[in-house]
Amino acid sequence: MARAFGTPATTPAALSGFTYPEVGATRTLPLPTGYQHLRHRALIGHGRNAFETAGAAVTTWAMHRRSGARVRAGSARAEPGTPVEIALGAGPLQVGVPCEVVWAAYDEDRVGFAYGTLAGHPESGEESFVVERRPDGSVWFTVTAFSRPARWYTRVAGPVVPVLQRAYARHLARTLRKIATG
Repeated sequence: MARAFGTPATTPAALSGFTYPEVGATRTLPLPTGYQHLRHRALIGHGRNAFETAGAAVTTWAMHRRSGARVRAGSARAEPGTPVEIALGAGPLQVGVPCEVVWAAYDEDRVGFAYGTLAGHPESGEESFVVERRPDGSVWFTVTAFSRPARWYTRVAGPVVPVLQRAYARHLARTLRKIATG
């Protein structure tokens, strides 16, 4: 059962709400077998300001919101244990998906987080959103995910789901580029 918004994960048993056993695999790599894998990397800018702006947009949900998603999160910033619901679509076609932040990184040249799926999500797996500043000053955004269908309708959708996931990752990169350079 998923925790209420704002209730932190304080014990290893708190991880039992995830719908997959490989919790944290987007941080440790390689990605687990038996899932569809996604890795999308995009250059989004140059310099410390682009890095800090992009990192803040990723970890405060601004990137998701500016991309058109509706976000309900248990905290203003991504931290492990934070429940998150991302909703896409409109009206009766709106789909809200429950997740929880698995890990977060706030390092000198790397900022980001990953969330994992909870019961009620149409997929089972994990997705990370990371901004990195390289030694040459270039700022890169990477989406890494592994997932498999968890509902009948995502199983029926078959190969369409990974295509949509890749399109959404590209859309997030374009959104973040606008935020970081605008």
